[in-house]
Amino acid sequence: MESASTLHGQLQRGLGRAARRAADRPGSGEYVYDCIRRDPRWDPQCETRDLYYARLMVDLELPIGPVVEHLFDPADQADQADQADQADTDGRRVLLALQVLTEMARLSRREAAVPLRRYAEEGTHWYDALEALMAIGDPVLAVGLDELVAGRCDEDTLMHLVMAPPNPVLESWAARQPRIAAAVDHRRRTARTRLTSRPAPGARDERPEEELVELARRGDEGAVAAVFELGRRRAPGLLDLAEEILPRRPGKLGGVVCRALREYGPEVLPYARRWATARAGCDDIGLHLLARYGTRQDIPLLMTELSDAVSRRDWGDAASPIEGLGRLRAGEAVPLLKTAWTESTYAYLRTRVLTALTRTAPHTAEAYTVEGLWDCEEGVRQVAVETAPLTDDTRMRLQRLNHDAAEDPGVRAASAARLMI
Repeated sequence: MESASTLHGQLQRGLGRAARRAADRPGSGEYVYDCIRRDPRWDPQCETRDLYYARLMVDLELPIGPVVEHLFDPADQADQADQADQADTDGRRVLLALQVLTEMARLSRREAAVPLRRYAEEGTHWYDALEALMAIGDPVLAVGLDELVAGRCDEDTLMHLVMAPPNPVLESWAARQPRIAAAVDHRRRTARTRLTSRPAPGARDERPEEELVELARRGDEGAVAAVFELGRRRAPGLLDLAEEILPRRPGKLGGVVCRALREYGPEVLPYARRWATARAGCDDIGLHLLARYGTRQDIPLLMTELSDAVSRRDWGDAASPIEGLGRLRAGEAVPLLKTAWTESTYAYLRTRVLTALTRTAPHTAEAYTVEGLWDCEEGVRQVAVETAPLTDDTRMRLQRLNHDAAEDPGVRAASAARLMI
């Protein structure tokens, strides 16, 4: 990734400052294309860039040609030939391009839907394009693709497709294809069955704590339910059990234990402090609990952890310290927070950073909240909409966010509320 001091590097990170600078910088469009072609996201499952780059494409009046060329590059056919060897089966090479075209279609650049249709018909990762066309929600853009869905999707793939929330595209396909209609009907019946078969609210597992701990320790079929019940009770036995299980890194069960421990309150602090410093396999959950429940006596440890994470550029490890220092309003963290905001290659972290800045240094945070109105992450935009100072410039941006049909509904609602002030 390019340096955060350059426009290219800022665009890769999805920073609002880059979106604001791009219009005045010759050559910005080539950087946008490069970001779309070489997906810069550290974690595509959490981070978003699609709407950010789509807005830049619209604002800079960039043609979609280079994005389309990337989709249909000969490498796509190589992907198809290599799928037997499991090469690029997740579609990472083209996923961001498909997502950007989807958002452009939502932003009234309807010509962007044409290559989406073509890719659904011809591309290696055709299923991703189908999902994208469904997400747009306009049946006109997906006319005729029902035959492709019915003919190409096996049972598992079709059931996965119809798991999406109901939308006009899916309904139009189901009206023409009995196989799709049957899958939609099955999904609805299954959803109703799940609702009626849920345990009654307030149902409790009456087994004693010792029995649940033993069941969890065995790791068999009932272990997960036993762990969650111990967490619901905030049972001391789970705290001791965590010290047995987590150092062994036992995969799924360890993740379940960590989730269950988040049900605890401040009573877990003695354990959390010991875990965070012992480095014996429980340090991650220890830091998470300190971030949630720690007191001012925990600030030095959280500061050390954040400083180390920033020095290593390990942005995943920075998340819990940032959350804790922000909650504790630790002013000494501000320089590190500013560095994390600018340098982090993990855009999802910036929501925590901005929240922490607004709590620890409200005046300093103003410039970051203004920039956040243009950020790639909807969580950042949400915080920015709620806290940015109201000026002519920010009011114009709030109006755009409010009226943008492609924007997250929560951000649109918050923008409308803020404009009423």
